[in-house]
Amino acid sequence: MELRHLEHFVAVAEEGNVTRAAARLHLAQSGLSASVRALERELGAELFVRTARGVEPTEAGRALLREARRTLDSAAAAREAVAAVRGVVGGTLRVGTEQCMGAADPFGALVEFGARHSSVDVHVEQAGSAVLLERLRQGRLDVAFVAGPGGTAGSRLRALAREPMVLLCAPGHRLAGRAEAVDLAELAEEVFVDLGPHWGSRRVADAAFGAAGVRRAIAMQLDDVHKLLEAVGRGVGVAFVPRSVADKEQAGGLRWLAPATEVVWEVSVAWPSPARPSAAVRALLSSLPCGGDRSG
Repeated sequence: MELRHLEHFVAVAEEGNVTRAAARLHLAQSGLSASVRALERELGAELFVRTARGVEPTEAGRALLREARRTLDSAAAAREAVAAVRGVVGGTLRVGTEQCMGAADPFGALVEFGARHSSVDVHVEQAGSAVLLERLRQGRLDVAFVAGPGGTAGSRLRALAREPMVLLCAPGHRLAGRAEAVDLAELAEEVFVDLGPHWGSRRVADAAFGAAGVRRAIAMQLDDVHKLLEAVGRGVGVAFVPRSVADKEQAGGLRWLAPATEVVWEVSVAWPSPARPSAAVRALLSSLPCGGDRSG
């Protein structure tokens, strides 16, 4: 049984789709399918069944998935042990991050990390924090830069940056010229533009307005910060965003107001727990600010 066959099998199981798994592995779809079939012949069992949404592991596939992940983790640990003897940090580092993380600057940190550890192959994917934390739990990511409340069971978090949330509106909005802070209860009749529910800033906003007893009307949900700013500028609605978003060049001309009660957006780095982080994860964590660690 070859490690590459197990790697291919795990990718298909996690993606639930051969096309997406092939793109993730940078393989031709036909080659990936052939690899899975070879593994099925070797094991004498069907590992996947087709569904309307893609493929799902069979009972045999689910049993193999647990062991395949352990085997791949053990192989990675073996490679790291040899690299450590040579004084080299190597391997692959799978990193997740949201867009626009403010002062935390994950991409800057990863560029600096790559310059110091050229033997590490860094793979970065973007998604909302709730999605990233779930992928971390599933073992699909090694580390994630996330924002918003809490984490998930089986993860540790270290705070990296904090900033206030503010209300953003178009220049012609009724609140645009207001000098004093705005109470969240005053916004009950406003129409909002926001990011999807899996984004960190959306989770912070939902929690804040929920605590204030305000039910928001959200006219448009987006998965792109710059499109959100464009929508606010076009008068689609107001937005509740981290202060750094209001400072973006694309927000030029828009107006922002502080809420009467401070609402904080916090960026953290998360990694699996209680498993020992890989050498690459430890090296990345050591390069980041030392904040208080906590369990998810």
